[in-house]
Amino acid sequence: MQSKLLRGTFILTLGTILSKVIGLIYVIPFYQIVGKHGTQLYSYGYVPYTIFISIATAGVPLAVSKFIAKYNALEEYAVGRKLFKSGLVVMLLTGFTAFLAMYLAAPLLAQLSHPGKKELANVITVIRAVSFALIVVPFMSLIRGYFQGHQSMGPSAVSQVVEQIVRIVFTLAGAYVVLTYLNGTIVSAVSVATFAAFVGAIGGLVVLFWYWYKRKPYLDQLLEHDKGSINISLKEIYKEIFIYAAPFVFVGIANPLFQFIDQITFNRAMTEIGNARQLAEAAFGILNFESHKIVIIPVSLATAFSLTLVPSVTKAFVENDRNSMNHQLNQTFQVMLYLTLPAALGLSLLAEPVYTAFYEHDVLGTQVLGAYAPVAILFSLYAVTAAILQGINEQRFTILSLLVGLLIKFSLNIPLIKLFETRGAVLATALGYTAAILINLIVIKTFSGYRFRLVWRRSLLIVIFAGMMWAGTAIVYKLLSLFLSPASKGQSVLIILVSAGVGAVIYFYLGLKSGLVNRLFGDRVDRIKQKLRLRL
Repeated sequence: MQSKLLRGTFILTLGTILSKVIGLIYVIPFYQIVGKHGTQLYSYGYVPYTIFISIATAGVPLAVSKFIAKYNALEEYAVGRKLFKSGLVVMLLTGFTAFLAMYLAAPLLAQLSHPGKKELANVITVIRAVSFALIVVPFMSLIRGYFQGHQSMGPSAVSQVVEQIVRIVFTLAGAYVVLTYLNGTIVSAVSVATFAAFVGAIGGLVVLFWYWYKRKPYLDQLLEHDKGSINISLKEIYKEIFIYAAPFVFVGIANPLFQFIDQITFNRAMTEIGNARQLAEAAFGILNFESHKIVIIPVSLATAFSLTLVPSVTKAFVENDRNSMNHQLNQTFQVMLYLTLPAALGLSLLAEPVYTAFYEHDVLGTQVLGAYAPVAILFSLYAVTAAILQGINEQRFTILSLLVGLLIKFSLNIPLIKLFETRGAVLATALGYTAAILINLIVIKTFSGYRFRLVWRRSLLIVIFAGMMWAGTAIVYKLLSLFLSPASKGQSVLIILVSAGVGAVIYFYLGLKSGLVNRLFGDRVDRIKQKLRLRL
């Protein structure tokens, strides 16, 4: 069970990381093509889209994977196939409905963002351009969930990467062609860039069709071993899916909703304390697009774990195998923290050269990224704890925890922005997520009987190692800053490579010497070390 969990996790983690890294790297040329104004427009359109896409898919990949894992554990394979066939039709209808809703609601969404009268029509255009992707993505999400429910993470991972590559190629090529050869406006270029979400989704869908064609014989063989003792109607299936999916929707839109609160309050709060609208919009772009794109990279690890964890924990829960479930939870918390904590701390420390390398040297950008980076740890913890609640059938509490977090964010956002400007919005996000995580942890302990004792002990060790890594990285960074400037793109890249490299060596050396890495990753570490010795 452990090896299957880790194998599936690593496959999906690799796919998610590659997808996120590709999604980050493209920001560098995209920023050079469309500039600050372009990224602001892009953010105005993309945040509402992420909310709509989460609602349209209704948490389908995770909900479907949980449903299928449950009935597969009972050897009722036909139930999952019945859901799959009807679900494709439902998802097509859901996607088209969501597309129409977002397209028609674009003027209202634009007004809520307070972009200024001159920008209002531009924001409407961008929102409508990205809405077309809603037609395809829900359909695609059902197929991903079906594969994940069969503990097959490869199709989801590969389709994510292909979808991202196609989207980004179309984004960059389209924006460049519009501005360079067609003499188009920034609005036209950004509209093409957001429409790329639809084109990328088509690419991901083609990959999933190919996997379906290759895997169908195996899936048909499972049907031959179907017990057939459960006769469940479509109405009952969708009722169960809805019960699973509703909390998934809330988890899926958590981050976009926090961003959307910034979108509807940030500009107003900044202008009320005397900042010019142009400055407010530039700061909003730094917060909601430029910094967020970088910060979300460490979070991809937790996202992958949450996707893999749900069917595995569900299976152990249905089979009443508490030892297996506790072991999986121990591994997940520790590995997530071991990988996310140093990445977030290092990103905060090296905020100035990182922001310069990706965009340009900017004092405000450095400040916001430095403050925002540690929040990645909270994003990761929320994703994992919410997934665990769904795995142990206490998903209703994810709705409660998120609503509490959003209420704190919404209540404190404007006051904190007025006190600390852009960093106030980051602080409000951190406080909201902290409250949601605490509620999730209390519920996990109460309903599963899971003890956090081992995780707390190991977490303390991980924090000590991360602190030593941070100290070593800081010393190297200070020394390099004596003769290299973080205001230069090229020199910033050199600073990042050397400083982060030293930090990574310190951190993983401590992990290996203490035996922590072996406990977390098992035999894989010994095999890698043996191969390295043979090559040396």
